[in-house]
Amino acid sequence: MNKTGFIFDLDGVIVDTAKYHFMAWKKLANQLGIAFSETDNERFKGVSRKRCLEILLEMGNIKATQEEFDCWMIEKNEDYLNYIGTMNENEILPGVTVILVFLKEHNFPIALGSASKNAQTILEKVKLLSYFDLIVDGNNVSKAKPDPEVFLMAAKGLDVAPENCVVFEDAIAGIEAANNAGMMSVGIGDANILSSAHRNFKNFTEIDLEVIKEIASI
Repeated sequence: MNKTGFIFDLDGVIVDTAKYHFMAWKKLANQLGIAFSETDNERFKGVSRKRCLEILLEMGNIKATQEEFDCWMIEKNEDYLNYIGTMNENEILPGVTVILVFLKEHNFPIALGSASKNAQTILEKVKLLSYFDLIVDGNNVSKAKPDPEVFLMAAKGLDVAPENCVVFEDAIAGIEAANNAGMMSVGIGDANILSSAHRNFKNFTEIDLEVIKEIASI
């Protein structure tokens, strides 16, 4: 039997760094005189930093030189890094560690597939880095979700066929990326929003180990 590979998104799946992204984008938006709410921030989930800034500038109808654009990208990330610098194990979302421990004990290949360029730093902060055999993040990919590049790269790195991979995602773009890769998509969050996922759970506490065994066919 072919081994099942498990691929996790980071933000909103393993940890909730959306609040730190919001704080950093909000700070920049205030600086640029752009109204920016938590509802606006929903559009940024699962999207690259470059595209997020493009959306923000579109919202404010602001034209930027390349130098300004690059500067604001760096500024936002530095603010974000300052925020996540205080993270610890308490930031891990409920139920995640139980699943990771089970998968590790049963030698399932585990990868991270995230748009974040700070994924390794965050996993180190919350002491989960050792669970992952591979990290594919914004430093490795050129195409943003819903393009399947990040997940296909993860499958290749794990040496698991895409059809034998399971992806945990909390964003519509991420679910679409998993589906586009030909993988099983598991939505973590609102099932109405993530309706295109093959399976849906509000959070990892709803996923007991029997569900994981079923998904992995063991």
